[in-house]
Order: sequence, then C-alpha cells, then structure tokens
Amino acid sequence: MRKYRKPYKERTKLQFFVKFVVDFLTVVCLAYFVVITFGYRYTVVGNSMNDMLNNDEVLLIDKASYEFANPERFDIILFRAQGVNAGKLLVKRIVALPGETIQIKDGKIYVNGMVLVNDVTEHQILTPGLASEPVKLGENEYFVLGDNRNNSEDSRFYTIGNVKRENIIGKPWLRIYPFPSFGLIE
Repeated sequence: MRKYRKPYKERTKLQFFVKFVVDFLTVVCLAYFVVITFGYRYTVVGNSMNDMLNNDEVLLIDKASYEFANPERFDIILFRAQGVNAGKLLVKRIVALPGETIQIKDGKIYVNGMVLVNDVTEHQILTPGLASEPVKLGENEYFVLGDNRNNSEDSRFYTIGNVKRENIIGKPWLRIYPFPSFGLIE
C-alpha cells in the first residue's frame, strides 16, 4: 500500500506546483492587460478643460472603449495632435462628428445649421477661429473644443485642426490625483 501512496503524493505536489504556476501566470497576464487597457496615465496640462478637468490632475485613460465603439458627441477624449503640435497629447471634448458641418457665429456653435443644444457651457465663444466659416468634417474627423471655450487651443485653430479617428487614444475615466478629487469622470 505504501508504494501506491508515495507516487500519488508526488503527483499531487507536482500538480499543485503546476497549478500554482499556471494561476500565477494567468493573474500576471490579466493584470498586465488591465493596466495597459485601462491604466494609461495622463496629466492635464493647462486650463482649457476647466471646470471639468483642472491643471495638474492625473487621469487614467480607457484605451479600449473606442476599439468597439465610435466616439460620440460630448465625449472627452485624449488624442495625439498633428501638424505644428505633432506628438503632443491633448484632452478636449468632441462637439461635431464625421460628416457634419460646424460653424461658430454670434458666440454660438452651429452643427449642420442648428444651434448645438445641451452644450456643457453657456459661455459665448469670443474667438471662432477657423470655424467662423462653415467647416465640413471629413470621414473619420472630429471637431473638438475645450470646456473653457475662451481659453483653449482646439480645433478652431490651425495648430490643432480637426482630429482624425486614428489619433484618438482613448477617454479619461478616472481622476486619481489630487486625492480630494479622486473619482470617476462622467
């Protein structure tokens, strides 16, 4: 009987070790995926998104959300600027979608000839920039503005321009610093 139990115990120890290694590797791979997908850190620079996001706040970016769905109007996005500011990461709010025509006149935003309703701010826009004339967005182009409309470098200016879909990195979902402001970003 002893000969029978010894190999069984050895096999059990080996099985325990293999199971431990497989479980450990699974947890490490899962943690890596979660951090890479939902844990991209970004520090807000400037006041263009006040009052929603403030200078020096640290955010976590969800990079997976736009793999399965397209950005929507009023989404806050992190994107890589092109042109003069190439490579610079910026956070702004989408106000116009691909194929739409946007214009800023009399301090208001017009999308396809209609005043934009449910905007995040009631402030009149003092500088329409490139949008003083109608701007027709191409396929996979978005028009973005900062929430602090009169203190933001955004799609109204040639230094940023329209944001292409492939330059959108993701959307902020969690504010992690400063600690009193910790929480989800709506």
